[in-house]
Amino acid sequence: MDTVSLTGKELAAAINADTKQRAAARTEAGVAPRLALIVATDDPASAWYVNSLRKAAERLGIACDTVDLGADASADTIRAELTARSADSATDAIMLQTPLPAGISLDDVSSAIVATKDVDGVSPLSLGLLASGLDGFVPATAEAVVELLKQHEIPLEGRHVAVVGRSNIVGKPLAQLLLAENATVTVCHSRTTDLPAVTSAADIVVAAAGRIGLVTGKHVREGAVVIDVGTNEAADGGIVGDVDAESVRGKAAALSPVPGGIGPVTTALLMRHVVVAAENASN
Repeated sequence: MDTVSLTGKELAAAINADTKQRAAARTEAGVAPRLALIVATDDPASAWYVNSLRKAAERLGIACDTVDLGADASADTIRAELTARSADSATDAIMLQTPLPAGISLDDVSSAIVATKDVDGVSPLSLGLLASGLDGFVPATAEAVVELLKQHEIPLEGRHVAVVGRSNIVGKPLAQLLLAENATVTVCHSRTTDLPAVTSAADIVVAAAGRIGLVTGKHVREGAVVIDVGTNEAADGGIVGDVDAESVRGKAAALSPVPGGIGPVTTALLMRHVVVAAENASN
């Protein structure tokens, strides 16, 4: 079987074109949209992502303030910065990069981000709005999975989707988005008994656990669609996903590549959220 590559570059380009036009309109109205990117980690994969966000913002006409609090920042320091930026009228959008320093979880600090500026949808209020089907910013990576599937005309209604990973930034919000599309969703995790048996029963498998090569050919039934959300640092310093692509190719009908699949769409959606936050603030 030929495995189709579900690249995200075309979709990201279309989103970015719209975002650039809307950002320019805000700039012409008086001020460019502004993102505050709060960093408290020295994780190499995160550094790569932060750099890609800065470059994307620059290309699209979005001002980006990167605030590096250091990998040893306390929860109080992080919360204080998020609170200050939430109250700052010059800041339209806030993103807190993960992972956070040892001993600090996203739950410990994310509530300090006001929902109207929470463009990556990580605060308890934003997640609650999503779970309730109400308007709010959705975690961009989870949204990117759904948008990529739609772009490639892969139906979701009535399909069985296995999501491997239950984080608050991908797995759980993705399950909510898929349910809204009338998919049947199974969320798998480290304590799932016989993971291959569960995932191989699904029409679509989404790997979002943050473990290199976790999903292999034995986890995928013939003709399934596989979405790789992983961004892990490889031994050579590159970025690799959660899927063992070589063992999946030829068995899956389609597979999203890493890099070049979910990543570009996630960044594009996040930048669009920044502009939407700026537009909302001006209304």
